Amino acid sequence: MSIKRKRQSLVGEVISTKMDKTVNVRVFREIAHPVYHKRIKRYKNYLAHTESIEPNDGDIVKISSIRPISKRKRWQVSQVIRKSVKLG
Repeated sequence: MSIKRKRQSLVGEVISTKMDKTVNVRVFREIAHPVYHKRIKRYKNYLAHTESIEPNDGDIVKISSIRPISKRKRWQVSQVIRKSVKLG
């Protein structure tokens, strides 16, 4: 009997590809203000490993959790959901 572990996944935008085999992904979430109950946008940046998939700046990607690769890298780009469109 094999147990298949469901990995945690997030969707965010690539904001930096300057590192080798690593991209910086910004993940947005909306929370309700504790007093006024207005929806507020919050974000967090994650370092994600890229081995075979090479996303560009502005791409929307899906990242999934993996074993720790370095001090801050615990995520891997699993797929590119939408390519960025450069105008001009």
